[in-house]
Amino acid sequence: MGTRAWRRIVPVLVSEALRRATILASVPWFLQDLGTYGIGIFAPTILATAFGHKAEHVRSMSDLIVNATEGAKGDAMITTLLIIGIVFAMMLADKVGRIRLQIIGFIGCAVGLLIASLSVGLTGSLQIALIFIGFMLFQFMTNFGPNAQTYLLAGEVFPTAIRGSGAGFAAAFAKIGAVATAFLFPVLLDVIGTRMLLYGLIVSSVLGAVVTWFFRIETAGVNLDQIGEMAAGKPEESKAIA
Repeated sequence: MGTRAWRRIVPVLVSEALRRATILASVPWFLQDLGTYGIGIFAPTILATAFGHKAEHVRSMSDLIVNATEGAKGDAMITTLLIIGIVFAMMLADKVGRIRLQIIGFIGCAVGLLIASLSVGLTGSLQIALIFIGFMLFQFMTNFGPNAQTYLLAGEVFPTAIRGSGAGFAAAFAKIGAVATAFLFPVLLDVIGTRMLLYGLIVSSVLGAVVTWFFRIETAGVNLDQIGEMAAGKPEESKAIA
């Protein structure tokens, strides 16, 4: 979509009629990307530190390989929860509803990150256990909830005539969070440390749940041709199906 097309479509998406749908589709996805990309990119680094086997002073290529291998071992185990979370999301999205799963997922992500943050400053098996439990819970809940549901909601909450453009805008807005994470996390990890960085992700997860609840539009089992009426800022209709 060219610049001129975006200039035409953005005022429509932020208009009173569609503002609710645009916020629901865009903001939680943005917040979810902060945590998902942050943990996905830098979990191996945190895990390598926790294992305590990594070379503290890199002097050669072999040291780099040792560092990367130690982190990758743990990360591979944690990432298996991604697949399990997606399977649960597929089974429950229509039965439980997108909104409930997204809220539960965000809250679960916050709990997982809180558990992982308790490991900071500890050593030994307790530290490793807290990191694994926290990150595994995070991976399961993010893919069970927001990592799956944001895709569905972005493609369903907009009226048919503008659905593609609305979903595209939401995806583009979300990827601002992904790009910012990739660039800023190494700096933040060095400046504020692991604990504060995890606290920041906890806040973003809780905020994702709050935004999802206040701007909720449940699309499970709804004729998508009716979405235009629900997205037009009629809280009583949205609450009735949430």
